Amino acid sequence: MELQKPYYAVIFTSTRTEGDNGYGQMADEMESLARQQPGFLDVESARDGLGITISYWESLEAIANWKANMDHRVAQRNGIKEWYSWYKVRVCLVEREYDFDRNKK
Repeated sequence: MELQKPYYAVIFTSTRTEGDNGYGQMADEMESLARQQPGFLDVESARDGLGITISYWESLEAIANWKANMDHRVAQRNGIKEWYSWYKVRVCLVEREYDFDRNKK
């Protein structure tokens, strides 16, 4: 993923409660909805006990608009009520990046 710099990364780190309780479906819906938001660039996610989802945005305004989205607010409330035992959100400005890919020629 090569994005125009600088851009913002929202890092959502979490631990889940037991069971799915509708989490999987809501997570898929939120990713689909986020992809439709102005200023959204991309998302990466991994979970192996500790979950990390990083969404990439063009601006702080785009991030604020996503946080205020009504459907996203419902998911946030459900997360606190049912799905997460702990989470942390970090908002970062990405000014530089590099990668390694053995398969690139």
